[in-house]
Amino acid sequence: MFQLETEQLLLRDMQQHDEDAFVSLSQDIKYQRFYSEEDCAPDKYRLLTKQFIQQAQEMPRSSYQLAIELKASGDFIGTICLRLESDKQASIGCGLSRAYQGSGLIVEAAKELAHFGFSNLDVHRIYAETISKNIAAIKLCESLGMKQEGYFSQHRYFKNQWWDTVVLAMLKQDWLNINSGHS
Repeated sequence: MFQLETEQLLLRDMQQHDEDAFVSLSQDIKYQRFYSEEDCAPDKYRLLTKQFIQQAQEMPRSSYQLAIELKASGDFIGTICLRLESDKQASIGCGLSRAYQGSGLIVEAAKELAHFGFSNLDVHRIYAETISKNIAAIKLCESLGMKQEGYFSQHRYFKNQWWDTVVLAMLKQDWLNINSGHS
């Protein structure tokens, strides 16, 4: 099983026993603010659990959809992913249980996964796309050193309204310059 370790976290392949906690995370009203109702259906998250387990078996691997486990307790507290694309590009995304938001743990997880992407997978560029009102996601991206590259007006439609989106990204050389001391 694939796993990365930080001071407080294990980032590991999703397992079947993560399903209930993953579904529970998706049902939090705060989590659902920036997703359509269909995207938050419990059955969708059950299917995603199975999909992420299957993706972990692919060779070569194209997706690292990982559970975030708190080392101190062994609890599943969220997910983080790096999806590899053509031309050494990758997208990153995450979701964290509300009880752990604001703790710095998602920054710890994202830094470790970005480091893995740039250093071990030789990714050239990592990007994230999010709803422009998702301030926490934008701040997370900025804390990694990502810069806004694009702003798309009325780009997504759900919850009976149009939403603007932003794309933030970082290049490998910028990451290495900022994080030269990362072990």
